[in-house]
Order: sequence, then C-alpha cells, then structure tokens
Amino acid sequence: MNVLELRDVTYTYSPGTPFSRTAVDGVSISIAEGECVGIIGHTGSGKSTLIQQCNGLLRPTSGQVLLRGKDIWEQPKKIRAVRFQVGLVFQYPEYQLFEETVRKDIAFGPKNQGLTEPEIEERVQRAAEFVGLSPELLEKSPFDLSGGEKRRAAIAGVIAMDPDVLILDEPTAGLDPMGRDTILGQLMAYHKTRGNTVLLVSHNMEEIARFSDRVLVMEEGKAAFFDNTAQVFQHGTELMRMGLQLPQTVRILARLRAQGWPVDPDVLTLERAAEELYALWSSKQKGEADG
Repeated sequence: MNVLELRDVTYTYSPGTPFSRTAVDGVSISIAEGECVGIIGHTGSGKSTLIQQCNGLLRPTSGQVLLRGKDIWEQPKKIRAVRFQVGLVFQYPEYQLFEETVRKDIAFGPKNQGLTEPEIEERVQRAAEFVGLSPELLEKSPFDLSGGEKRRAAIAGVIAMDPDVLILDEPTAGLDPMGRDTILGQLMAYHKTRGNTVLLVSHNMEEIARFSDRVLVMEEGKAAFFDNTAQVFQHGTELMRMGLQLPQTVRILARLRAQGWPVDPDVLTLERAAEELYALWSSKQKGEADG
C-alpha cells in the first residue's frame, strides 16, 4: 500500500512576477508503507522544496500530495494534523531547539498533539532511547549539549510525535565521521523497529547506498530517476553529468568488473563488497589449487 503519493506536483516561487522560478516541475512518485527512499540531487535541484510539500509546509502550485490516498490539502484547516503524521527534520535541526530542557524540547510535539502527561513522558523516553540520549541529558539545557547531542535531541523531538512518515533533510550534515555513523546507525535501528516510512535527503552517497530501498534523483526540478538503489547507481555516467558522485564502493567494484571480475552489480556497501571479494578470492584460490 502506498503511504505517500505525489501526482504531477509542481511548485513555483513568486509566480506571476519577474522573479518566478519553478523549483519542482511535474513530479509523480509513489512511496510504499515501510519503505526507505533516498533523495539525491545537486544543490538547487528541488529536493528541499519537494519534501516541504510532502508534509504541507508548502502547498503545490499544481498537482496533488496524497497521504494514504487522501489529498492533504482537501481540508486546509487540518493541515497541522498532517504534519504530525509526516514529520520533517530540517537540515541543522539543532538550531530550532528553544526550550529550557532537552526533555521539554522533545515533549513539545507530543504536547501539541494533545496527549496526556503519561503518554508524553512515554514518547519522550522512547525517542531519547532511540537516538541514544542518556536520562541525565534530558534535564540539561539543550544549549549545553555537544553538537552531536543537539542533533540527536532535535531528531528525538520529531520521532516523539511517532510519525508514519519521517523525512530527514541531511541529518548528518556537519558531523564528524563518528558522529555521522552514530546518527545513521540509530536512524536505521529506529526505522527497523518502528517500521515506518523514511525519506532521506543526503549528499553522502554512502549513506544513501546503506539506507535506501529506492532512490529518487532530482535534476532541475524533475525526477530524473526513481528506482531501486542498485539500478540507480548503475547510471554512473548520467549521475556524474548531474554533478553527483557514485559511492566509493560502487566505483571500485565497477572498475573490477571492467577488468573482468564477476562482481555482483547489486553490491553497494563496504560490508557486502568485502564478502563478495572474499568469496571471489577464495574461489580463485581453490581453482588454482585444484589446477
């Protein structure tokens, strides 16, 4: 079943003026329940405008956004309820922290959902656990946290609303490699446990390869590709023309295939590549020994 569907969605900034600019142009995609979709594209390709239409922060100039088959703008006065079901974590979300304590910041969304105090506390505890925030950090001011802790607190604030669709706009931007791995690992664990739908916008191709079932490639406001991850990354020439790099693992394995090694083109991650290459090496060694 499709949880989210965009039908010929177009968004134009400042229409009817000399500054008119179409940022999203006739995009039609369907996203299944429980799926993880990576969204990539060069800066200015329309990624951020697209995701802001998915939860009603922007209303399409034309076309429809459907949540479980229902147009989210059918009743404009109820668009706030859509944002509880489709949670959006902005790039550098820690800049949006504002409460006295981390606990209050995480509780802000559930409180506005009208939940009871016990329900709010349960949501806060669960969200903090998902993102790896220890109980003592909940009583601190969010401004006393480290950069990575602030990022986790901000993400927890959206997770606490328990959205059916979680949209993440560059969730690891600006973090060091260890921080990126920590955040991504926690998000993967959350997705696996919760079973919800995730849209991940990232410039990091390794993240997209590890996390995504399918990938949407945006170019000049249009959907250039929308397919399973391995298929998309086989369009290396086209992606490079768009200014996008293939994941390093994919590039290395492509060179090996060009040299005649029978490497599976569906291998995308370092872990899978190591297994694949070890199996090929073992087979080669066995063949030489038998020969």
